[in-house]
Amino acid sequence: MSFKFHKLLPVSAAVVAFATIAGTAHADQVVKIGHVGPLTGGSAHLGKDNENGARLAIEEINAKGLTINGQKVTLVLDAQDDAGDPRQATQVAQKLVDDKVVAVVGHLNSGASIPASKIYSDAGIVQISPSSTNPAYTQQGFKTTYRVVATDAQQGPALATFAAKNLNVKSVAVVDDSTAYGQGLANEFEKTAKSLGLKVLSHDATNDKAVDFRAILTKIKGENPDAIMYGGMDATGGPFAKQARQLGLRAKMLSGDGVCTESLADLAGPAAGNVVCSQAGMAIEKMDGGAQFAAKYTKRFGHPVEFDAPFTYDAVYIVVDAMKRANSTEPAKILAQVPGTNFKGVTGQTAFDAKGDLQHGVISLYNYKDGKKTLVDVVKM
Repeated sequence: MSFKFHKLLPVSAAVVAFATIAGTAHADQVVKIGHVGPLTGGSAHLGKDNENGARLAIEEINAKGLTINGQKVTLVLDAQDDAGDPRQATQVAQKLVDDKVVAVVGHLNSGASIPASKIYSDAGIVQISPSSTNPAYTQQGFKTTYRVVATDAQQGPALATFAAKNLNVKSVAVVDDSTAYGQGLANEFEKTAKSLGLKVLSHDATNDKAVDFRAILTKIKGENPDAIMYGGMDATGGPFAKQARQLGLRAKMLSGDGVCTESLADLAGPAAGNVVCSQAGMAIEKMDGGAQFAAKYTKRFGHPVEFDAPFTYDAVYIVVDAMKRANSTEPAKILAQVPGTNFKGVTGQTAFDAKGDLQHGVISLYNYKDGKKTLVDVVKM
């Protein structure tokens, strides 16, 4: 018995060793993709919507199976909260670099994307924002900055043109929330409004934490504009619209995609009926895969799409498309493939220009009827 035991031991050890080697050879490579948006603060509902879009894409890709350079890859979403704050944005950007993500989808706010972009550029990691619209984001000379939505240089003019031609607006008061996004959008709107012959009566600034707008609105009421342009997010835009109504202002309220959310109807109440707003991308109702995406999203997360989730979803697929074409999970090789992107996703066909902007932007215009966000027009830029 002893003899047999000693003869079998090396064989058993060899079997165990072989199994270990085989298991190691076939282990999945874990690859991290970062996502950043506000998960706390007034825009947390929008940040979570973006994160959900990224998560849905990663879950689908993992379920289908992904193989790069002959090895099976499992994607992991490294989701971070920047609270929409520029300083926190740079901190989490560095954390993602330290976490060795191969790409970043984010940030949501222009004021967060812009300062974070230098950190990703220094690390050689591609950054694709699903919602940052300030033109400056892609005008810094970095080779790592991309976006899958139109810019405020398109959104502001589209909104001003619609106001002049469709709403018969002749005079306007402008207010912004002093952020990179709100101020940038308001300035682009104002430039086009003046070029169209609209009278800009005033331009005031508040901040993105404000809750009481009565002083500014009382001043504007005395100016009697046909419309008020508000550059900011829905967390402040809703109360702004509500207080304007309470003060008896009859002016139309115009705003961009930061305000143009499903939640605005709750935040503004009946005053939402006086809002006309733009979204820097194709309306989900008009996306070829919009209805299917909306159904999948609702089934997975238990509530409808809030805002930019389809764009975040596509951004993840664009990263993976670049990964496949590079046949590599190395950040530098992925980055090198992004300029050649020609990807058809839920939001449409995506191709980038030399700066990282979309070659063909789209602006969707909405109003609110009976508490429901309703598509009015789609403008191709």
